[in-house]
Parts: sequence; C-alpha cells; structure tokens
Amino acid sequence: MASTRSKKSPYLRFTVLAALLSVAGCASIPDSDSSSQAAPGSDTPQKSSASQKAMSGAINTAVALDSGDQIMDTKEYSDLWERIRSGYAMPALDSHLVGVHERWFERNPEYVENMVSRARYYLYYIVEEVEKRGMPMEIALLPAIESAYKPHAYSRARAAGLWQFIKSTGRVYGLEMNWWYDGRRDVMASTQAALDYLEKLHEQFNDWQLALAAYNCGEGKVERLVNENRRKGLPTDYASLKKLPRETKNYVPKLMAMANIVADPDKYGLKLTAIPNTEYFARIETDGQIDLGVVARLTEMPVDELFMINPGYQRWITDPKGPHALLVPADKKDSVIEGLSKLADADRVQWARHEVRRGDTMSRLAGRYNVTAEAIRSSNNMANNHLSVGQNLLIPVSANKVALAAVQPPTYIRSSTARSSDTSGKSVKIVHRVRAGESLWSIARKYRVYVHQLREWNLLDDGESALKLGQRLLIWTHRGSGVSAGRSLSPG
Repeated sequence: MASTRSKKSPYLRFTVLAALLSVAGCASIPDSDSSSQAAPGSDTPQKSSASQKAMSGAINTAVALDSGDQIMDTKEYSDLWERIRSGYAMPALDSHLVGVHERWFERNPEYVENMVSRARYYLYYIVEEVEKRGMPMEIALLPAIESAYKPHAYSRARAAGLWQFIKSTGRVYGLEMNWWYDGRRDVMASTQAALDYLEKLHEQFNDWQLALAAYNCGEGKVERLVNENRRKGLPTDYASLKKLPRETKNYVPKLMAMANIVADPDKYGLKLTAIPNTEYFARIETDGQIDLGVVARLTEMPVDELFMINPGYQRWITDPKGPHALLVPADKKDSVIEGLSKLADADRVQWARHEVRRGDTMSRLAGRYNVTAEAIRSSNNMANNHLSVGQNLLIPVSANKVALAAVQPPTYIRSSTARSSDTSGKSVKIVHRVRAGESLWSIARKYRVYVHQLREWNLLDDGESALKLGQRLLIWTHRGSGVSAGRSLSPG
C-alpha cells in the first residue's frame, strides 16, 4: 500500500541536487587569470579544493533533503502506474494534437490493453533506469509511442526494438548487431543506449521537448530550426518550431497524450491493468553458449515467453562469442542458476558434426543445416569460407523444435505518428516458390517488403543475389504492416 506521506517526484530531488551543484560550481569559478587548466588529455578542468568543498556541501544538502519524511519512497507504491505518475516532470504542451491522440487512444481501448499487456515485461526496468538518472518519468512511456512495447518492432526506416534504433545510431551508442544477436532489441542494452542518447540531447538543447524532437528527426534538423528561429527573433521552444517534419510535430503531442491517459485513465473511459511495482526479470550469467529451449525448461515457462524478455537473441541459441547472459523471471533466478550449474556441457547446445566432403561449399552446408555461412564460420573460428576435404565442422542446431519455432519474426510498424493504427501485431508466413525471371527485387516489390528482409529471413548472404528456379523463400507480412493496398515500398 502506498504511504500517506506526500508524494514528491524523484525528478524534483534531482532538480534540487542539480541546482545545488550548479551553485557550488559557480562559487568556485576561477578568475580569468587563474592558472587552473584542464590536465593534458583531460576533457574537464581540474577541481580546486574550494570547488570540491562546495560540491561536497551541495551533495550533503541534497542527501539531507532526500532523508526528510516528506519524500515518498517510490518502492512503496504497489502499482507501477502510480510510481510513474508521481515522477511526471515535463510541462504541459499547448497543442490541439495532444487532444487528437487522446481521442484516438480513447476510441481504441483494445490497442491500449494489448500495449499494457506487453509493457508488463519491461516497464519496471525502464522506470528504474529513468528514475536513477533523474529524468522525467514521461520518458518511461516513450516506447509506447516508438514501438507500443513490441520488442520485435521493425519500421520502414529499418529501426528496431522497443526504442526504435537504426543500425548506425545503435552502433554509436554501443549496441552490437550480428547474425546471432541484435542489441537494438535487447531490453537492457537498448534502454541504456536510448537514455544515454536522450540525456545527451537534453544537455545539447536544455529542453526535454526539443530533446524528444531530436530523438525522432535528428539533432541536426532541430538545431538548424532552433538557430533559424533565433536569427529571426522568434521563440525556440518545441511548439514554435513550425518547420518540423509532420511526424515530429505529432511525436511529443502523442507522448503527452499517453502521459495524460496514464495520469487519469478514467477520464478517457480506459482501464490500465495494474503492473506490480517489482522487478519482472533478473539477469543471469550463462558462462557460455546456451540453447534457449534448455533455459525455458529450467524456468518452467513457455519458450516464446522467454524470447519476449530476451528479444535480442535472433536464434534459438546465444552467440558463442557472447554476451553470455540471459534474462529470466526474477522469481526463477536462483533455480535457473542452480540448474545451469548442474547442466553437462553436451546438454547446453546441440551440435551437428560434419566432415567436409568433395563438393561441399559453405552455402550448401548453410542451407542443409538451416544456418548461415557466418554462423558456421563463427562457430568454427574460420576467417573465410574456404573448406578442406576431411575438415570437421561443428554446426549449431536446436535440440528443441519449440524453441526453433519461437524465434520471433519482425513485427512491422509504421512511422511513430501512425504506429497506433497497427493493432494486430500478427505476422503471416508466406512461402514463395521462385519462378522464371524473378529476382529478389521483384519478389520484394510484389510482397511490399525490402530486399534486405528477404535476405535475413532466408539466410542469404549480402552478396548472394542469384535465385534458383523453384527455390522456396520464406516471407513474413501482415495487413497491419503499414503498407496500404496498391502501395509498394522501394526495396533496398
């Protein structure tokens, strides 16, 4: 039960601390002729003793504030939605678009219900991380706008995961991507990367609404518009940037609409199913490659649910090079660790042993065992595709057919302003038999998908473009993919 003590936002405590630290910093700014300089190779000036004392005093004051009886311990909330509401800190946005999105959510209660059902896996962790950084709690709702909390969400812009990173930005913020694993879909890694990026943008613009706009359309675009308004003597807040892309003009209003609904769902005739204010998953070390089907058996949970909290893994087994860690239900952590400790090495992953024969090629072996050439190379520490007759290869195969089937296809979504229209989230599998004259490009155009998606789904190497007559191609598509009838994407 929540305490009856007054509720104060953790963001307020952060703001007080920041203000005090700012005062401390101002009190110790050296004179213009001071000899205090940054150390060679250092990014920050050296602290003077006066600065250190002022900093220490500010921290002590902030700690004293935080220890008062008037501060609400966020752990005392039983419902995570209450905790989120208590941390709101963004100013209201005066825009008719907020009402537009509120009414859409109001008219689509099933969409909201399904989104909440998915959010229960991830929201506690996101809230914890947002709170640790002293960020406005509205940020924890951003995946509702980006992906509707679909970890396998994939947009036409090739952005993936809860926070919708494109590959280039993901790499800048430390997200690894390979055949085995996509850090953009990893719940913990992508959340840390997204919050790092948002903090950087907030430092750049000193405004959360502008930071969010930059997250959506790019910091360069927002910076140019801010500078343009400044030259014209116009306000530079989010609402005053009239040349923002249409999607970005809707982006912050949609987030604020969601925040308003979470604040008072009854007002909109909606019900938010309570989410316990406790951790849903815990991270464990696996000490090596592991078949997720084996872990599912140890957790006694459906393997597809295990993939829901480990969406970063794109195959039924983890990357042999790491990360050697998995998320498991928090209440199963100890039993899984114990089970793994008793597991024989031979039971962790099932391997097929193959002796290379005359006529074998890497592509033929990949097709035979339903893996990629890259998977065979990485499993055998090979630098290239060269094979020698008599060479022994270890090829990973799933010991669990259910685990193999549970590997999730991408869930296609529109751009963030239109993502709420995708309510089904159901992918339909199509098997296409290649006909004379067809190419990857023509097939992609026919099914309104991208060429690179056909490669990913069918384990085709980037340089592999030739198709064989009668070859079967697996294609995932669905009506809610964001491609209307009669409209084709430009494959690439």
